[in-house]
Amino acid sequence: MLEEKPKSLPDEGFNFPRFLRKNALQLGIFGVLLALWIIFIAAAPGTFLSANIYKALMATVPFFGIVALPMTMLVIAGDIDLSFTSTMAVGVVAFVAVFTATNNVWLAFVACLASGFIVGLINGFIVVGIGIPSLIATIGTQFFWRGVVLVARDGKSAVLVEPKATALGDILVGRLFDAIPMQMIWFVVIGIAVWLLLNRHRFGAHVYLTGDNVNSARLMGIRVGFTRVMLFALVGTAAAFAGLIASLHVANFFTTLGEGHLLTTLASVFLGGTSVFGGVGTVVGTFIATFIIASIQPAIVAIGLTGFWTQLIYGLIITLSVAMHTIIRKRFS
Repeated sequence: MLEEKPKSLPDEGFNFPRFLRKNALQLGIFGVLLALWIIFIAAAPGTFLSANIYKALMATVPFFGIVALPMTMLVIAGDIDLSFTSTMAVGVVAFVAVFTATNNVWLAFVACLASGFIVGLINGFIVVGIGIPSLIATIGTQFFWRGVVLVARDGKSAVLVEPKATALGDILVGRLFDAIPMQMIWFVVIGIAVWLLLNRHRFGAHVYLTGDNVNSARLMGIRVGFTRVMLFALVGTAAAFAGLIASLHVANFFTTLGEGHLLTTLASVFLGGTSVFGGVGTVVGTFIATFIIASIQPAIVAIGLTGFWTQLIYGLIITLSVAMHTIIRKRFS
């Protein structure tokens, strides 16, 4: 007599509480974005119901958002890099130097990315190899790399009209279908790549474990030092790339490149739900937060307030959002 096969367990279907626990950070930051957008539309419909504001955001958000994505992974691992603003300029200095010497825009592009990668590696070795806290170490390297830029260029800017007119320029800062800025396409592509690396690759698991408990990570056989150094290298590469597209966008390089992106980049990371203590964070949250941060200043101008309100509203939104994320984590963890 044949044995009766056990019946399969019934499908539990959609579990709403479990969905909330799993996606609390992303849902929270999306709720902030939606609430702010409703307020902005109600206060300044002429601006936020026009396509021009969204075209402007798509063109400018990637300048700091591309760095914020790998920075999220670095902060999750328990470190931070404050020198990326100078690394943005280092990458373009390398690009200009190689393009001037060879007139080969592709070779110059490789030099740009390679310089960012090397700067990131050096930052990582200083932090991991010597043991200096990343906050202190990268404050120092921020000044050092900016000094390298100033000395290398003798404080002079560079015109990038010729490289912008090449195929590389079209690929990096052209327009798709004459409407969508290519830098926005790159922002989305890099966002997907970082999300996959963090959530679907073993390296991402190592990042979370390193930030959650570094001693436990070592006991589990994770190469903590290698993971941390590679994260600094990724941030450096992203910074060099972001600096290049920002410079090509305006067809000019200034030695002050990147100095205005420190606050917006870090604010996007922490507003997106990444914990300053490490071990917790989400790329989706950072991606959404970049648009929140970028929209605050034009919203203030459109509403009719003075620019002095910008810092106040930045601080208020970030503080309330971090408090909201903390409450959500306690409620659904």
